[in-house]
Amino acid sequence: MWEQGCADWDAYLAEPDRYSLGSARIDHVGTFLELSRDALAEREHQFFARHLGLAESWRAWPDFKDTAVYLDIETDGGNSGDAITMIGLYDSTGFHCLTRDEGLGAFPDIMSRYSMVVTFFGASFDLPMIQKKFTGFRFDQLHLDLCPTLKRVGFKGGLKKIEKAVGIARPDEAEGLNGRDAIRLWRQYERYGDIGAKETLIAYNREDVVNLETLAQIAYDRLKDDAYGVKPVATA
Repeated sequence: MWEQGCADWDAYLAEPDRYSLGSARIDHVGTFLELSRDALAEREHQFFARHLGLAESWRAWPDFKDTAVYLDIETDGGNSGDAITMIGLYDSTGFHCLTRDEGLGAFPDIMSRYSMVVTFFGASFDLPMIQKKFTGFRFDQLHLDLCPTLKRVGFKGGLKKIEKAVGIARPDEAEGLNGRDAIRLWRQYERYGDIGAKETLIAYNREDVVNLETLAQIAYDRLKDDAYGVKPVATA
């Protein structure tokens, strides 16, 4: 479509007969593009969550990043929903941390503010754990999981390895900590009332979510510019 000079939805809808779509029916394409345009104008994120799915949700990131939340959980090492000790949330207003003893129960209501959730390995871990914790709660947001998305553009390994590969440095209080440390720090706080351990854990969680915004931009730019090798040509 780009090679034919069709740079966006409006260009196609203005002259649908001009472009070759292969086996696709012109009326079906036009109808769906009109639905898509209306859904975007109405900020109906559920429409795009249904139709883009996990693999292609990166395409919607620029349009919904102003109402996106970057999310990461910590646990005590268990597998049940009650194992969640902390949910870190980073959005346009800053970092917010919900902990088992302060604010965690408000999570479902808080999530209603967002149209997109961005995680790292969240489709396999964070989101299923949250749904175990809050029975009946279901995410209807677009979900950008940066673990498989970054892998598509050549980044392998865990979050901290990828951060180093792109030049992201963590502050001293969070540098070198890992998932085992997160479990240890929470137990130290819960059993002994060690406020310092909780603050260190919160600092660690903050880096896990704040850095996702930078990685989302990198993933989007590379997929947009590199994966397809074709840029839109202005419609004559």
